[in-house]
Amino acid sequence: MKKVGFTIGKFAPLHKGHQFLIETAMEEMDEFYIVVYDTDIIKNSVQERANWIKQLYPKAKIIFAFNSPKQYGLDEKSVNIQMEYLSKLIKDIPVTHFYSSEPYGEKVAGYLNITNRIVDKERTMIPICANSIRQDLNKNSKYLEEFVYKEFKI
Repeated sequence: MKKVGFTIGKFAPLHKGHQFLIETAMEEMDEFYIVVYDTDIIKNSVQERANWIKQLYPKAKIIFAFNSPKQYGLDEKSVNIQMEYLSKLIKDIPVTHFYSSEPYGEKVAGYLNITNRIVDKERTMIPICANSIRQDLNKNSKYLEEFVYKEFKI
């Protein structure tokens, strides 16, 4: 059976933690999709952020998530809103695995009835998150590829 995985994110910015997750998935899967969500928390467009990913992972398949729901949370209503949107984006893809480092991974995988693959949930391998980078870019620049650092707009 073909193993088809996917992940979701804003990649605002793309950092070494994201890269670790993507590299893990690409080693384990036959095919891998990355859903890049729109956001206004940074000035880089969805296309710019997707280009960062494509520069490093040309075999990854990108799905753009424009006009995504703004309601987030792990409550049933928020999960259903997000999953209805996400289900439309991936409707023709026979996904078997969902990759994340977040608590919502269980919700996504459960909703889709696929395997939930958690990667470095405790962030021990790569101790960073995008929020920390946005809060102190200079201190955390070591977690960014040089081209991402140069193109990143807060």
